[in-house]
Amino acid sequence: MNNEKSPHEETLNIFREAIPLLQVLSDTTRQDIILALAENESLNVNQLAEKLPLSRPAISHHLKSLKQTGLVDMEQRGTGNYYFLTLRATVNMLKELLNSIEKNCIIR
Repeated sequence: MNNEKSPHEETLNIFREAIPLLQVLSDTTRQDIILALAENESLNVNQLAEKLPLSRPAISHHLKSLKQTGLVDMEQRGTGNYYFLTLRATVNMLKELLNSIEKNCIIR
């Protein structure tokens, strides 16, 4: 029995692994948070609330999703939590997906 996966199966598996990331990135509010963090080394929820038309609880909710997918991380400074981008793993996942699609799929 051959356990080797076809190139299409490999691409499909990579795609499925990327679905949570793609879902998180599809939300415009999360996109706004990512862009705000991209312009700053780190921000706390209050600082993000000053930049975005969202409540602090809404921002915290979105930050939780971004943190779960590895797009942001948090460090505690004094009594505050500061969020910053951690894109390396997620960018690598997207590159792997695109490379697999280019390699294994018919593109017209």
